[in-house]
Amino acid sequence: MLPSETMLRGTRVTYDVPKSHPGWELHEGTMPGSVPHDEALELLKAILAWWAEAQESAQVARNLAVRWDEGRPAIGVDPDVCVLSPKPPDGETLTSLRTWLPGHAPPRLAIEVVSVPSATKDYAIAPDKYAASGTEELWIFDPELAGPRAYGGPVRLQVWRLTEGSFVREYAGEGPAWSSALGAWAVVTDGGKKLRVAARADGADPWPTKAEAALAREDAALARVRELEALLAQRSG
Repeated sequence: MLPSETMLRGTRVTYDVPKSHPGWELHEGTMPGSVPHDEALELLKAILAWWAEAQESAQVARNLAVRWDEGRPAIGVDPDVCVLSPKPPDGETLTSLRTWLPGHAPPRLAIEVVSVPSATKDYAIAPDKYAASGTEELWIFDPELAGPRAYGGPVRLQVWRLTEGSFVREYAGEGPAWSSALGAWAVVTDGGKKLRVAARADGADPWPTKAEAALAREDAALARVRELEALLAQRSG
């Protein structure tokens, strides 16, 4: 059994997490989400997908079934967004991550964005399941502060990390929070409604989406053209 740690109201509680547990089975269909929930997820997926393109072996997925108990394959989690690194050998056709298969390592990073219907699950059950799965790092982002008080909530951002065999809540607050999995900062933006990744804690040097990167290149090219035009005008004058 894998130890897990959580912090509630400043007190650290340590307990063992089983490999499987009744009620951990995945079911067909997805929980309905709010507009803030969906917008936050789309932004995170786009940012991480563009980052993954530059990596030698990384893949980003949404709502991918992650399973770790070969004897009970219905037990699992389906992260809102996850980063797989190394990329599974069947990454382009991957329908579920089964960590007992060769090349199917647990997620480097999993992200859950809380909505009202999923709030109790994300606060009370998700950390245990991700601990059991072997996930290296978990972010729980609560843009609507929908989390229950019974589990130390609501809190905008939590970062859980697998550290020396224990799954520890390393951060809980309004952000920013350091991500060892990405080597960057998780930064809350847009009045608490969005979560971005940045090179600096103050949000400077944010990681772009593919569309944002293309726009930045276009802006830089136009700025260079204007600079050259100004130089030519000076010389001709």
